[in-house]
Amino acid sequence: MHKTTSASSLGPGGLDLTQAFFKPIHGAAPPSSSNGQTKISVIGAGNVGMAIAQTILTQDLAGELVLVDAIPDKLRGEMLDLQHAAAFLPRTKINASVDYAVTAGSDLCIVTAGARQIHGESRLNLLQRNVALFRKIIPPLAKYSPETILLIVSNPVDVLTYVAWKLSGFPSNRVVGSGTNLDSSRFRFLIADHLDVNAQDVQAYIVGEHGDSSVALWSSISVGGVPVLSFLEKQQIAYEKETLESIHKAVVDSAYEVISLKGYTSWAIGYSAAGLARSILRDQRSIHPVSVLAKGFYGVDDGDVFLSLPAQLGRSGVLGVTNVHLTDEEEQKLRDSAKTILEVQSQLGL
Repeated sequence: MHKTTSASSLGPGGLDLTQAFFKPIHGAAPPSSSNGQTKISVIGAGNVGMAIAQTILTQDLAGELVLVDAIPDKLRGEMLDLQHAAAFLPRTKINASVDYAVTAGSDLCIVTAGARQIHGESRLNLLQRNVALFRKIIPPLAKYSPETILLIVSNPVDVLTYVAWKLSGFPSNRVVGSGTNLDSSRFRFLIADHLDVNAQDVQAYIVGEHGDSSVALWSSISVGGVPVLSFLEKQQIAYEKETLESIHKAVVDSAYEVISLKGYTSWAIGYSAAGLARSILRDQRSIHPVSVLAKGFYGVDDGDVFLSLPAQLGRSGVLGVTNVHLTDEEEQKLRDSAKTILEVQSQLGL
C-alpha cells in the first residue's frame, strides 16, 4: 500500500511547515531513549503534590509513581492511602521515600515542594529560602535521573524554573514550568462563561509571568475558529477595553479567591500538571502556555529568563514555541513581564 507523505510537507516545494509554525528554544537537545515503563516522581507530598499524584493515577499516566517528601510519617501515610485504592485504579507501582535514590530512572520529575511565606516576610526572602530548598532537591534529581524532564510547579514558578535549569545543568528543553497553563484554563473558562459556550471551543492564552504582570493575548482569541475581536469589529459591535481587563483581572485574582475560601489550591493545578505530563510522556505534541527559556522570542533579549509562551510539548520536553502573532502592545507587555522576572533573578546570585 502506498504510504502518503507527511502533512507537514504541504508547503511550496515540499517545505516542512513545522519550521514555520514552531521555533526551537536556545540550547535544546534531542529526546532521550525510554525503557518502556513510564516512571514519574512527585517531589513534595503537600496538597498540590498529592492532587497531582492522584490525577496521574486516575488517568493511568505512569507504570510507577514515586513520592518524595522531607516528612517521613506523612509521606508513608500518603503512600499507603494511595496503595489501598489499588483495586479501584489502573495498575501502578507506588513508592515513597525521603531518599532521592528512589527517583532513579524517572522519565518525569514534578517538583511541587516550596517554603511557605511567613507573616511579614518579603517576597525576596521567601524566594531565597526556596532557592536554598531547590539546592537540596534539583542536584539529586539530576544525579539519579540524568535523562529526565523537570516539570516545576513550585512558586514563583518562572524564577524557580530558571533556578532548576541552572542547578540541573540540563538542556533548556528538558526544564519546563507549569507557568500560565492553569491561568489560561481559567481565562478560557471565563470567556466561555461570558459567551455561553464550552471552554474547550475557546482558544485563548495568558502568557508572560505567572503572576500580576501576566499578559492576556486578546488579539489571538478565537471561539470555534472565529477570531473574537476582529469579528466584533467587522460586525461593528462595540466592546469596552475595561471589560476585557476585568476578565484578565479575574484570572489573576482567581487563585487568591480559592486560597481565601479553602486555604489552598490543589485540584485545578493537579489536572493542569497531569495534562502537561500526558502531553510530554505520550509525545502528544500539544500546545500549552508553559514557562520556557524565552530568550530570543518577541524581543526578550536582555538575559536568560523563563516565562510562559505557547509551546509544543512532546517526549523531549519543549519541542518549540508557536509563532503566535502579538500586537505591539502585547509584545511590550511581555517584555515588561520579562524585565520584572529578570530584576528578581539578578538578586539571587546564581
